[in-house]
Amino acid sequence: MPDSAVVRARSALFDVYGGHLRQRGGAATIAALLRLLEPLGFAAPAVRTAVSRTVRQGWLTPVRLAEGPGYALTPRAERRLDEAAARIYRTRPSTWDGRWHLVLLVSTPGRAERERLTGSLRLLGYGSLNPTTWVALRPAAELADVLAAEGVTARTFHAEHDGDDAELAATAWDLHALGRDYADFVAEWRPVMSAVDGDCPAEAFAASQRLLHAWRKFLFRDPGLPTQLLPPDWPGLAAAEFFDHHTARLADPANEFVDDCLAGASAASTA
Repeated sequence: MPDSAVVRARSALFDVYGGHLRQRGGAATIAALLRLLEPLGFAAPAVRTAVSRTVRQGWLTPVRLAEGPGYALTPRAERRLDEAAARIYRTRPSTWDGRWHLVLLVSTPGRAERERLTGSLRLLGYGSLNPTTWVALRPAAELADVLAAEGVTARTFHAEHDGDDAELAATAWDLHALGRDYADFVAEWRPVMSAVDGDCPAEAFAASQRLLHAWRKFLFRDPGLPTQLLPPDWPGLAAAEFFDHHTARLADPANEFVDDCLAGASAASTA
């Protein structure tokens, strides 16, 4: 089985847990997971392998549910998904007190650890001023876990920038490229989403999950800067409205499909 299929299935698992299962208790049977990922084009072997790998990485843990063997989110995974959801759906306050949260890396990790650390810090909303200095609008709840996971020590503190904050933001994040990619996102996905009317729950679920997966990639690049730090006519605003509109439009049939998958797995276990 190609490793890329397992990686994609693992990513889809995170999307399903974060988008649907987190608010339903954070656990599901393997039978339900197979049903949920089927409309996304993942065969059972890829899903099972992805689940096993996710368990080894500490994101899921095996549990015995009333419906049969299943997998639940670990506390670490819950924190990661909650942090991601707050940024995906922009549920945290948009205010900023004018101070930056700085992370100064004291120890320098190896190459593999450094690459993982970079990805994790960007996912938490940090931008890089140089290889050892990272900034964010506010401290991330998961920061200590991320640093500990890679064996990295750091000094952290709040500070005001004695200069142009918008210029600092443009240094930490490539806002020009990000804005261009937001515009391309809307142009690419508008015809795709317009073709889905929501009459078929499985189709609505698959479309909304694929849209979520594409949108979630921006979490590694967009820290959710306030308006005063953004370029004029910021394309990210129109992209967010587009994502919110189609997510809400397909929410009812997508939820119906999820509930049917969970109920179907339960019925199959008692048959």
